Amino acid sequence: MSFSAFNDILQGPFAQYLQYSRKIGGDVAQHSQLVERAFHTQLQFLQIASQSAKPANQNDLMNLLKPTSDSIMAIQEFREKNRTSPFFNHLSAVSESIPALGWVTVSPAPAPYVKEMNDAGQFYTNRVLKDWKEKDKTHVEWVKALIQILTELQAFVKQHHTTGLVWSGKGAAPRGGVPPPPPGAPAPPPPMNLSASADPGVDRSALFAQLNQGAEVTSHLKKVTPDMQTHKNPALKNPSAVSVKGSGSTNNAFGSQPDKPPKFAREGKKWVIEFQKGNHQLVVEDAEMNNVVYLYKCVDSTVIVKGKINSIVVDACKKTAVVCDYLVATIEFINCQSVQMQVFGKVPTISIDKTDGCQIYLSQESLDVEIVSSKSSEMNVLIPKGNGDYTEIPIPEQFKTTIRPNKTLHTVVIENKG
Repeated sequence: MSFSAFNDILQGPFAQYLQYSRKIGGDVAQHSQLVERAFHTQLQFLQIASQSAKPANQNDLMNLLKPTSDSIMAIQEFREKNRTSPFFNHLSAVSESIPALGWVTVSPAPAPYVKEMNDAGQFYTNRVLKDWKEKDKTHVEWVKALIQILTELQAFVKQHHTTGLVWSGKGAAPRGGVPPPPPGAPAPPPPMNLSASADPGVDRSALFAQLNQGAEVTSHLKKVTPDMQTHKNPALKNPSAVSVKGSGSTNNAFGSQPDKPPKFAREGKKWVIEFQKGNHQLVVEDAEMNNVVYLYKCVDSTVIVKGKINSIVVDACKKTAVVCDYLVATIEFINCQSVQMQVFGKVPTISIDKTDGCQIYLSQESLDVEIVSSKSSEMNVLIPKGNGDYTEIPIPEQFKTTIRPNKTLHTVVIENKG
């Protein structure tokens, strides 16, 4: 029943989405091929779940989820590589909502998670409607189809997998990965971790799927011991002593210089975290109230800051998330792309400068925060409703300035009516 119901989505609104994507053409059509690959990969995963027991080994489960994870990352990478595309809002709408396929890792209530991802994409679907509703109705139908896909996916999950992914419990637990879908879509880049806790206390307000555990997210992470800190182990300051995976250059938006060795060190009152790539196990512990955490050129990483500290600076980072308990002063984002933060306690000020893409998850205690932004775009504040859900509000990017009779300037926000 579950497998058949998911297939109905593919043959209904999803088929319409593909049809309109091909009609629009260009980057939208190419992007839709990656999306098609992701949904068919999940269909195959559901078929396996409907025929077997849940793997007892976490590694076996992650091997089964890896193709879906790969597909999601490929979709988001395509958006990042085509930021100058005339259809960038289309690409962003899909990229922001496609993590909805990660519902298979969420428990005990995955349906609200799908809704959150649907809501996350609507900031960009509104932009598509504003730009194209008077020019080409095909784009309006494209938006309707995309939203309908996620709406029906939420209903599907709520009906067939109310408390989490249902395994048949019959047959041997699978150990291999999901067979690859038919050729046609480009090969995906390295996988994104979509693992999530199955504990009843899951907090789906977290930044990435691996943050679904809320404040418990640090329970499985490795503590940074003194021998891993350069101020207590001078030998680590020698670049040759540090093993770096991969080679080459980072994204052009972050300079063309070669990769440098990753760094995690406490230097007096300053915690320095630099050149981390794909590292989601960075934890700052035992920090003092006058300490500062400084992140520089980190990519696809997550930093957990425990306790009360003075401030955090995120400089030239990409796809990086920061989770903190309590800030005395401020958190600053400078020259970043696609960054996110979540605070569980208090943060007085948030500063965003020359940053494209910033998601801010606030706590009830931080609703009096001051947010200062300049030369930035795609900024959203997510305010807790009190029931585990969030209300997403975009930070204005456009302003209108007029000259008063006394020859002073008067500036007001131009609201997005789309």
